[in-house]
Amino acid sequence: MKPAAPRIFTREEAERTLPLVRRIIHDVLLEFPAWRRAVSRYELLVASLRAEDEEPAEAAALHQEIAERAARVDGYLAELEQIGCVFKGFEEGLVDYYSLREDRLVFLCWRYGEERITHWHEIDGGFAGRQPVDDLMLSQAP
Repeated sequence: MKPAAPRIFTREEAERTLPLVRRIIHDVLLEFPAWRRAVSRYELLVASLRAEDEEPAEAAALHQEIAERAARVDGYLAELEQIGCVFKGFEEGLVDYYSLREDRLVFLCWRYGEERITHWHEIDGGFAGRQPVDDLMLSQAP
């Protein structure tokens, strides 16, 4: 089965999604560190257990919390995918949108906390390769 073609955004179309994307990323940036802390606590609790040892009640509760938090993060990421953007980073809240620049597929790049989408980068590049959006970017839907 051939993968679906990515949704191509103009900057204006991508920016219209930002109110929702901001809320989702806000939730991700709260939930993911809490998941990571729960995993660390769980690992400390079970580090000295042997295979035949029963999991302590506290560890079992943490295991459940980890699963619930992971499911929430997965749900947030699925929401972003439904919008058509690509989540790129738990640390910075990076989100990319497929776009065209001179008929070449590129990413419009947004980071949590930014008001607007002001940068783009090559598909195989990353945040470090961001460049200011210019007149060569797609301005009308293909």
